[in-house]
Amino acid sequence: MEYFFYCRDRPGSMPLRWELNEAHWAFMDRYADEMIARGPTLGADGETATGSMHIVDLPDAAAAHGFAFDEPNYRAGVYEDVLIRRWKNTLGRTMWQYGTGKPGFRRFLIIAHGVPGATAARDALEAAHHGHLDRDHHERLIAYGPLLSQDGTDWMGTALLAELPNRDAAEAMMANEPYARGGLYRDVEIHDWRFGGRPAAE
Repeated sequence: MEYFFYCRDRPGSMPLRWELNEAHWAFMDRYADEMIARGPTLGADGETATGSMHIVDLPDAAAAHGFAFDEPNYRAGVYEDVLIRRWKNTLGRTMWQYGTGKPGFRRFLIIAHGVPGATAARDALEAAHHGHLDRDHHERLIAYGPLLSQDGTDWMGTALLAELPNRDAAEAMMANEPYARGGLYRDVEIHDWRFGGRPAAE
């Protein structure tokens, strides 16, 4: 089962995050074979971390709970809140299989939160959703897929990793996305993001 995690940093926790880098990496090393994507979201300066995103293939909800709440940053109080959702790997690859980045482009994590009870409406627009992303943005998508309830039955939004010229391009991509035009998102977060992991692996 694929799970999406976004841990939002507590304001002022950057020094503690730095202290825990090695402990965090060591913890994540245990999941190297299951990792689909990972990395920090960044503030306006492009350096200060604002959160951590991980997408991991795990056996069940108990394993997902352990991944989120046994992690050293969480245990030490780096994070203000943690979002856990089931996820589906639409492109069927990891971020490391994406290929070489395009010079001058930036990477973004986009979390689009669905309105409650929109699963049926989403199903009706699913083909158009994939058509929009695959036709117009396929080469710039690192990973994307639906956010799902813990039992995998209810649609709860969309998470995308994309490499685009700038934030305006990310906003335009989402504004023209069929779920957004259909009113199925209650809000959309766009975060600057970079590939994570030990520096030698980046």
